Amino acid sequence: MERARLGSLIDLLVVFGGDGTILRTARLVRDRDVPIVGINLGVFGYLTEVNLGEMYGALELILAGDFQIENRMMLDVEIKGGEEVFREGTVLNDVVINRGNLSRIIELETTVDDRYLTTFKADGLIVATPTGSTAYSLAAGGPIVFPELYSIIINPICPHTLTNRPIILPEKAEITVTLRTLEEGATVNLDGQVSYTVRSGDTITIRKSRCITKLISSPHRGYLEILRTKLRWGGSQTVAAGKRQDADGTQHP
Repeated sequence: MERARLGSLIDLLVVFGGDGTILRTARLVRDRDVPIVGINLGVFGYLTEVNLGEMYGALELILAGDFQIENRMMLDVEIKGGEEVFREGTVLNDVVINRGNLSRIIELETTVDDRYLTTFKADGLIVATPTGSTAYSLAAGGPIVFPELYSIIINPICPHTLTNRPIILPEKAEITVTLRTLEEGATVNLDGQVSYTVRSGDTITIRKSRCITKLISSPHRGYLEILRTKLRWGGSQTVAAGKRQDADGTQHP
């Protein structure tokens, strides 16, 4: 079956893999109202919430209609050379503009709703959704934003001016980034999976997409537990059945 036809023929999409597989799938069915459940075969698995060992029990609940859907915001990206649009795309996680093979920092003139913000002199710039806040943006010192909140994160990568800090913008904000570096150019990465080269004077416009990704939440754990587990918060303590359990098995109310 052609993958482009898949979304129009199904009611539910089960994805086996890691977060990268979810990102590719989200872009594939972005125009379709298809919920996605992720079975984690990867390592971290923020988006693939159901572990392989609990797959059958989780799917029985889901197929019986006992599930919750999270609507995840996406971003549309438009890359222009002059007045001509030569690349477009949609992302679930982030748009990353980086220096590519250049050994020096790049200059990225940034406006929000046609109002000048600043010219970032940095290794690059991350524009992320709340879903993407726990991806590259987190590694670059950005905030964790709950996925239910519709907002846009701007996060410079290793800025030359240390007072350049991450900014959280409202969902309706339109961000335009113009490359002002005269050398070879820079690279635009969409969800870390699709890459384009831009030249000096090219612009990247990013705005909230009309498309959303519908992710089915794990019946066995919530977002807070996923954060706590994946980021290893709380040392050796785990939480089960409303009690705190230490590594030696001692339970506390």
